[in-house]
Amino acid sequence: MEFSAVDYVLIIAGYLFGSIATAIVVSKLMGLPDPRTLGSGNPGATNVLRHGGKKAAAITLVGDCIKGVIPVLIAKLFTDSELVIALVAGAAFLGHLYPVFFGFRGGKGVATALGVFLAVDWRVGLATLGTWILAAIVTKISSLSALLASIISPLYMWWITGSQSYLILNILLTVLLVWRHRSNIRNLLTGNEDKIAGPDEEDV
Repeated sequence: MEFSAVDYVLIIAGYLFGSIATAIVVSKLMGLPDPRTLGSGNPGATNVLRHGGKKAAAITLVGDCIKGVIPVLIAKLFTDSELVIALVAGAAFLGHLYPVFFGFRGGKGVATALGVFLAVDWRVGLATLGTWILAAIVTKISSLSALLASIISPLYMWWITGSQSYLILNILLTVLLVWRHRSNIRNLLTGNEDKIAGPDEEDV
């Protein structure tokens, strides 16, 4: 498949949009400390919650999710190619993980991945979110719930969309999510991962 100039613009724009670190922007606008300098150092909603409160954390969470939604929806307006849409989605996700505007030091990607899934197919997004909620109720561990939901999500993507491009995208996002949660995994294996709302819980 040959890519058009528009396709390249969409992919680059997706990465740049994903590179807007919501946690850092929200913290600055609300007069809060830079989340990279506190706690786990992760610019994500959990670290913002710990040091900035529920309102700032909620805005950060929604903002990170939107970073996955908007680039995909815009791509769908310009192309019907599932491959291009998947590449735009992947670029937005990589932008969140490795933001060019903030020294390539980003979050762990759970909310942005959810946004991507919702935009690709809302049923996949809701199924993944439902899995996270159920796992959170049972385990009461946020990171474990995110890992379980992300690992199961490719099954939802394949069953609901039947798209090879979207499935490959989902698998790659899952691999990156697991990699970014390696410190959480170590804590889970040693029994040191705190419950949801625990003061020292690793960010997701």
